[in-house]
Amino acid sequence: MHGQKGSIHKPSEYSRQLREKQKLKRLFGITEKQLCNYMDVAFKKKDITGHALLKLLEQRFDNVLYRAGFAHTRPQARQMVCHGLFKVNGRRMDIPSCQVLVGDKFEVIARAKKSKLFADLEKQKFAPAKWVKVDYAELNGEITRPLEVEDLEQIIQHSLIVEYYSK
Repeated sequence: MHGQKGSIHKPSEYSRQLREKQKLKRLFGITEKQLCNYMDVAFKKKDITGHALLKLLEQRFDNVLYRAGFAHTRPQARQMVCHGLFKVNGRRMDIPSCQVLVGDKFEVIARAKKSKLFADLEKQKFAPAKWVKVDYAELNGEITRPLEVEDLEQIIQHSLIVEYYSK
């Protein structure tokens, strides 16, 4: 009576693109404006736009800390950075969206090294990303090499996001 019952409709292409974009925003904890800015930068790169976007997001400082194993989740890593618990290249960093490049070194600040937050990092069985070298005893790390395509988040279909923003 009120539409077709029992029929399962296939999501539209726009719906799939929008869902993928929303998934990316939630995964990395970024706003719509931030994602638009990242897309503008990614479109200007010579690399494949979707790969360039994911590389930019992976190089965020809060994501690097998550990948290094200093935080259990990206929101926890973001909060740690906002509270100023880390230094990048010897300077205190409190901006989670800061882009970290190859050769950059990060460490926990001296007053935070004694906290319970970092007490059991050596005991955990976490394998950091291949492009990050971490010393849990000294509570520091370094970006050792540029990100490759196989290092990127595989659960995101970047082509759908690029198509969404290409309109």
